[in-house]
Amino acid sequence: MSEASIPTIKIIDAKNYVGQTVKIGVWLRQKRGSGKIAFLQLRDGTAFFQGVVVKANVSPEVFETAKELKQETSMYVTGEIHADDRSSFGYEMAVQDIQVIGESHDYPITPKEHGTEFLFDERHLYLRHLKPFATLRIRNTLIAATYEFFNNEGFIKLDAPLLTGSAPEGTTDLFETDYFDHQAYLSQTGQLYAEAGAMAFGKVFTFGPAFRAEKSKTRRHLTEFWMIEPEMAFMHQDESLELQERYVAFLIEKVLERNDQELDILKRDKELLRSYTKLPFPRVSYDDAIKLLQDNDFDVKWGVDFGSPEETFLANHFSKPVFITNFPKAIKAFYMKRDPKRDDIVISADLLAPEGYGEIIGGSERDTDYDYLKSRIEEQGLSMDDYGWYLDLRKYGSVPHSGFGLGLERMVTFVTGEDHIREAIPFPRMTHRLRP
Repeated sequence: MSEASIPTIKIIDAKNYVGQTVKIGVWLRQKRGSGKIAFLQLRDGTAFFQGVVVKANVSPEVFETAKELKQETSMYVTGEIHADDRSSFGYEMAVQDIQVIGESHDYPITPKEHGTEFLFDERHLYLRHLKPFATLRIRNTLIAATYEFFNNEGFIKLDAPLLTGSAPEGTTDLFETDYFDHQAYLSQTGQLYAEAGAMAFGKVFTFGPAFRAEKSKTRRHLTEFWMIEPEMAFMHQDESLELQERYVAFLIEKVLERNDQELDILKRDKELLRSYTKLPFPRVSYDDAIKLLQDNDFDVKWGVDFGSPEETFLANHFSKPVFITNFPKAIKAFYMKRDPKRDDIVISADLLAPEGYGEIIGGSERDTDYDYLKSRIEEQGLSMDDYGWYLDLRKYGSVPHSGFGLGLERMVTFVTGEDHIREAIPFPRMTHRLRP
């Protein structure tokens, strides 16, 4: 067979070329071997598999090249695809020829164990390795599935501004910048803009980066992350909760459907994940959650927000994601709708994931009372100039509406089963590692 007639393929497509000679552009992950055979662990960005170089079946030059290859050398390998029942991938290549493209020497991330801090410093290279490969491909599935879900549900995507003149959540933990001699801030949410969109299109969602300037070194918090924030007109909270649980189940189902190899790499329990797609999710009021915690020796009082231990206990108690509903007004944002029977709570819900992953969704029904919202804005010391446009939404044909926000990185960490959000997502923590 002439070289021109040999097809160039990707590793992921090897199953379609069993018994055929193909060419693949790859990098060398690792190698092992003896004097007569070399086993090359190869990757190309789509998958990982093994290339086997047998001394008796190749020229002396090719075998010598295989022996001298260094970790992360790039090359073209040519050979015949074989089924391989011993590997999780299922296929390998009997290598016939190697053409080195780019040499590699002293690659810093060796097969030995490395600490998290070291991997953060080498994140531009760490992306090439198994865990980031699997995690970021699953992240990509979650992104694609998000668009698929909301498109199927009749939503319109809106893009909220990244530079804003105020804090939508009323917090001071914002990144400030100079905007042509005016103060501006990196946005922490697109929700208020989504409310405006819902009054125009009925159902909208924003999907973009959000920024929080609080100094946190917990495993759950990032300074930069991505948020999906749907907003729905003519929708009360109960309908919103049904949408939320269907959305979460849809995301998990798509990962199970499309990322079998990646879940195996991460050793994620697929049957456990599948159990999280069984609907409905439990709904537990904040009042009942407090009592449940107190009955199990947690020192918590009504009116406090839950921390990691409380969230972990509550979700694990039900062995699946659980909605905690109707939080105290004092610990929630100004725009959440008051309960018609109790002025001290708001119609809200947090979705807590089991296995210690905590809150993955926060949402509420939005209050539509102009005077009440105006008083809440004033109570929190916010500028009426900054929120006048938001109050306008209550003046001109307001309707019941609800919305929520899902943090993409939190969802990635939960679905992949990673212990640490910053290990799962190499790049969003970059701002913590910048040097002056």
